[in-house]
Amino acid sequence: MKIIIQITSGKGPAECCRVVFRIQELILRQAKQEQITIEVIENVKGDIEGTLLSSTLIAEGENIDSFIQEWKGTIQWIAQSPYRVYHKRKNWFAGVSIFDVKELKPWNAKEVKIETCRASGPGGQNVNKVETAVRGIHIPTGIQVFAMDSRSQLENKKLCLERLEAKVLSLQAEQFTEQQESQWLNHHSLTRGNAVKVLKGEL
Repeated sequence: MKIIIQITSGKGPAECCRVVFRIQELILRQAKQEQITIEVIENVKGDIEGTLLSSTLIAEGENIDSFIQEWKGTIQWIAQSPYRVYHKRKNWFAGVSIFDVKELKPWNAKEVKIETCRASGPGGQNVNKVETAVRGIHIPTGIQVFAMDSRSQLENKKLCLERLEAKVLSLQAEQFTEQQESQWLNHHSLTRGNAVKVLKGEL
């Protein structure tokens, strides 16, 4: 089973963005312990170092259901603000949305336009003469990815398609999350009573 995990501050203050950062750390650590394959697709950084407006991860594993249920929903973090020493508020919230990759539009490599070009940088004449770098363009969204990691055009094409697929999945998940955020804001669900998980500790 492969899933997309979206963590968002729900347009909350810097403390909520810090919670997103900390939740990402905890999820990555727990996934590793439970032998769930997981990687960060995209992070949208906050204004302060060590904060994230949102995080997108992709996870895959056989026994992932309990892992999903533990984190899906509103997470409450109880802590003194690390940015406003005398601030009275100690309850900060972030939301975790889970999407089965099957819910998203299936990836179709035929929708990708591949272009080859000469790689730049060190490597001498071979680099300049052989078109080993690859640019992939996802036609429906216009997303572009450039790969020149390898001297092999075939390997660069493979890397390019993998990265492009991850970007497209991330975009779709982000659109799902925007809908979820609107629901949270409309129904005021980022509140104390709706937390599926309560964490305590220094932010």
